[in-house]
Amino acid sequence: MKLGFIGTGKIASSVITGICTSKIFFSKILISPRNKLIGQRLRKKFKKVFIAKNNQEIINSCNWVFLSVTPSVGEKIIKDLKFKANQTVISFISTMTLAQLKKAIKVKAKIIRAIPLPPISLKKGPVPICPPNRKVKNFFNKIGTTVEIKNEKSSINFWSTSGMMAPYYELLRIMTSWLVKRGVKRKNAQKYITSLFLALSEDAVINSKKDLKYLVKESQTPKGLNEQGVKELSKAGFYKSLEKTLGNIHKRLDK
Repeated sequence: MKLGFIGTGKIASSVITGICTSKIFFSKILISPRNKLIGQRLRKKFKKVFIAKNNQEIINSCNWVFLSVTPSVGEKIIKDLKFKANQTVISFISTMTLAQLKKAIKVKAKIIRAIPLPPISLKKGPVPICPPNRKVKNFFNKIGTTVEIKNEKSSINFWSTSGMMAPYYELLRIMTSWLVKRGVKRKNAQKYITSLFLALSEDAVINSKKDLKYLVKESQTPKGLNEQGVKELSKAGFYKSLEKTLGNIHKRLDK
């Protein structure tokens, strides 16, 4: 199987890295020449990765084509590319619906929307796909955890929460800087904060069948530090602001 990536940004690079370090069988990966720095880095690192002359060469040569460009670029270039009906097209484009993709692609190819995130390079993290597709599900299960969604309208909810990735890292950065300002070496501060939140995330995954209210409650003691933390952030409107931001992102996607 030959895989092609139109767009070579952070997400494409992460997915390619996950594929090349997994047990997925493929003969080669063709990537677009748009981002030369990332392209050359991937080409140097993985022997089965090759840089195509242009995007049409990728479509002409590959069984599966991954669309990993920004919405504005996607709207501009996809309609001028000539896809094949026997191809599987997997789109990472956040604001292009299945209907819009079908109209731009023209032929009756299998079109799947997917939401991979950078940790897929480590073969970790969820990958929502819509509509369900057995082969695509099995593919992403080898480099992450596939979540099949039947309703495209519902998939927008997952796209919305994916917008919390940078805010999460910013939270870690602020806590690290807070420790540094109090005399802790940055290396130790960052190691502590990232290890702490890794452990908390793993604990949450283990307990994911329970309502997360359980973990909120279990991590607090009466008049303890965590009780103070939740109360003060709630009073300050931190969590309400989080909900509002998710709603705003959802509105942007649901057009």
